[in-house]
Amino acid sequence: MLSLIISESGVVFLTKRNNLLIFILTIGVFGILNTEMGVIGLLPSISEHFNVSISTAGLAVSLFAIAIAVAGPTLPLLFSGIDRKKIMLLVLGVFTLGNIASVFISNFTILLIVRIILGLFHPIYCSMAFTVAASSVKPEEAPKAVSKVFIGVSAGMIAGVPIASFIDSAFSYEMAMAFFAIVTAIMLIAALIFVPSMPVKERLSYGTQLTVLKKPILWISIVTVVLLNASVFGVYSYIAEYLETVTQMSSNIISLTLFVFGGANIIGNIVAGRILTNSPIKSILTFPLLLSVVYILLFFTGEFAVPMVIITFLWGILAGGIMANINQYLISSSAPEAPDFANGLFISQMGAQYVVLVGILSLILGLVTILLRTYMLTPTKQLSKKVS
Repeated sequence: MLSLIISESGVVFLTKRNNLLIFILTIGVFGILNTEMGVIGLLPSISEHFNVSISTAGLAVSLFAIAIAVAGPTLPLLFSGIDRKKIMLLVLGVFTLGNIASVFISNFTILLIVRIILGLFHPIYCSMAFTVAASSVKPEEAPKAVSKVFIGVSAGMIAGVPIASFIDSAFSYEMAMAFFAIVTAIMLIAALIFVPSMPVKERLSYGTQLTVLKKPILWISIVTVVLLNASVFGVYSYIAEYLETVTQMSSNIISLTLFVFGGANIIGNIVAGRILTNSPIKSILTFPLLLSVVYILLFFTGEFAVPMVIITFLWGILAGGIMANINQYLISSSAPEAPDFANGLFISQMGAQYVVLVGILSLILGLVTILLRTYMLTPTKQLSKKVS
């Protein structure tokens, strides 16, 4: 009986520690995404502060994104053998110092250099966060743990711009930059105090990890992720124009509708964690069909404001939260032997109304690749069962 009590106490302690670790990872991801996306709301102030045009100020966003694209497939691999806690402290430290420096920088070129450096470190932390969250729980619970980290991603993308804009208008540009620094600094201190050392138990050579690129299923998964992303962002990029020209919404109602979409992303992350834990294959196969239904409804009810808000909410659950988790699951499950490298790979006009059809076409192609990927996995599973 005593040993059972001790055992149960140990499980409770580990559960609480894992929950705290995932919470720190999630808020850390929020801070990093906040630094990335929040600057969008500061572009007018950056333009005025550094005496540059709005389009030039936009380099603070685009160069950050380019740095992520370059670093995504490479730097997580280079850091894959280092203690996870040291990686957390390093990246959060770099972001804290970079954001503090951004408060005092008076030269626009130097600001861009700082933004590029932060962009390079961005995928290191995010890749590590997904890997640590998945490995901190039982394998079957991994999707649920990863979905919690994705809440930080969604919150950073949703809240980053309005929070930065509010602080900028209420106080100053410098205070908005200081907010970015404060969030990452708090997470740096929390990681230093509460996160235990997490050495990599089995260090894989770079060559071994790169061999996953030889797996056909990984490339099928990458193509699927590209198509699913195209099906969402190809439509989302024009949704404001769609709501203005087709639904004839006012600018304030458009902003509210987009906020509904963003809030639904967070709900989608929670839902995704559960469905990918319980029935991943069925969820992945069903997703393109459900999103196609939403797009068909968007196409035929686009002139009506109230249905559009409801449909946008459903779209946000599917397109933002669930799709992001499915994409990460597709890549990581295709290369489980190299999780950091796999997660790094993950982190790489016909008229307004007819843009919805582009989304449907991408979903159809995505469903084809999903079926091909499922077919490729099935023989492998049957063979493994026979061998065991």
